[in-house]
Amino acid sequence: MDKLFLSGTFKNFIKPRIFVTDGTTFRLHYRLTALLLTVGSILVSATQFYGDPIQCMQTDDVPKKVLDTFCWVEGTFTVPKAFNKEVGVEVVYPGIDKTDPGDEVVYHAYYQWVCFVLILQAAMFYLPRLVWRTWEGGRLKNLLQQLNKPVLDHCKKRECCDHLVRYFRANMRHHSSYAYKYLVCELMNLVNVVGQIYFVNYFLGGAFTTYGVDVLHFTVGAQENRTDPMVRVFPRLTKCLFHRFGPSGDVQKYDTLCLLPLNIVNEKIYILLWFWLIILSVCSAMSILYKVLLLSSRSARYYALHSIARLTPKDHLKKIVRKTSYGDWFVFFLLAKNMDVLNFRNILADLYKDFEMPLLNNEGNEVSSA
Repeated sequence: MDKLFLSGTFKNFIKPRIFVTDGTTFRLHYRLTALLLTVGSILVSATQFYGDPIQCMQTDDVPKKVLDTFCWVEGTFTVPKAFNKEVGVEVVYPGIDKTDPGDEVVYHAYYQWVCFVLILQAAMFYLPRLVWRTWEGGRLKNLLQQLNKPVLDHCKKRECCDHLVRYFRANMRHHSSYAYKYLVCELMNLVNVVGQIYFVNYFLGGAFTTYGVDVLHFTVGAQENRTDPMVRVFPRLTKCLFHRFGPSGDVQKYDTLCLLPLNIVNEKIYILLWFWLIILSVCSAMSILYKVLLLSSRSARYYALHSIARLTPKDHLKKIVRKTSYGDWFVFFLLAKNMDVLNFRNILADLYKDFEMPLLNNEGNEVSSA
């Protein structure tokens, strides 16, 4: 475990980036959420820290190891009608009762797959990041050159600024596809997190969508006559049926109780996951709405750019936002987030001068900046 968390790969995953090409909400998906799911998978799979994942009461001459392995592989079950009975009087534990023909039973075999499902979810949360990195192609890094360094030789700084200004002269209004690809990845994040909620709900037998609300109601309400929803979804004690041939060849049925200590970990992971996915869904939806506002309003783009480029004169920002497209503004915004503020101010000042007077293109012909 120590080697995992101290390894170079893990450090590279959590360390701050030298430059960023995405927003805060985007990073919550592929960094924090993927990390939480990965850690949860490790906790579940590291059964040596919590003892055996299942412990069944030995029945007659059936070896305990055989019984434990069989019930773990085949799954155990609970009886829903027993959740409403008094523990210690009518039943020994919520969900544990004798079964009659026609009684409903709920089988639990998900605990075999929790660690794999959590890793799969982590990969799905990281997928939009991989798509964006492929589409982004290192463009921002190339545009930054060395202008993200606050201390830079004056001649080198001037050279980098001139290169960047010439780039914008030649590529103004040609960044729409770059910006729209990022919007697609943002939308992928929203679709993924909402889809993950319904996927986990299906995985847990339809109990996840209201899981957090049920736990809150149980926590703040009267608990005397109510069953803990965490026990209902993640039972700690279940039943298991084992069949074998008797000495005379008749089929014998063994009804045993099984303790699932691993569900103590599972219930905590999924209550945390429920609240986090709800919060992340809301944040992702708000982020999409904010991007739509920026796409449709030049005023919103001006205020957003001004909030991170306060040293740049307002008239410069207004002129540049008015003369550029959303794609150009998106590149400016990323540069402002990563670049030293003084360097960014100088670049916009040069672009502002270009907008104020005719430019000379590479062939020496006069062109209009309008």
